[in-house]
Amino acid sequence: MPRFSAECPSRPILDQIADKWSMMVLAVLEQPTRFNEIKRQLEGVTQRVLTQTLRKLERNGLIQRQVLQTSPIGVEYSLTHLGESFREPFARLYDWTVEHSDQVLAAQLEYDARSSGQQTVSRAGVAGRME
Repeated sequence: MPRFSAECPSRPILDQIADKWSMMVLAVLEQPTRFNEIKRQLEGVTQRVLTQTLRKLERNGLIQRQVLQTSPIGVEYSLTHLGESFREPFARLYDWTVEHSDQVLAAQLEYDARSSGQQTVSRAGVAGRME
């Protein structure tokens, strides 16, 4: 029996929560926020990706979308009670990320140095065999 069954209902939820844009959107939504303001706060996100992310978060019940009766009509997003309940575990994950970012970066640099060294050796071995 697999430990993580393909039919496990947690898998799509974890997939949503682990998505980088979802995490960033949830962080931005400290208060009700309009689409363009969310986009301005998330450097690098495209309109298409942000729209998809917001729809998934809404579908999963973490955010709600409210149409504002303004001219022109506006849309505002806010956390639901379920989304608010995610703040505490998200804050712990975010704090861990900040606390350990130097260690993760050092590990990445060490890995990249080892990997590029292995590629150089393997390329030299291939070139040596071809001569």
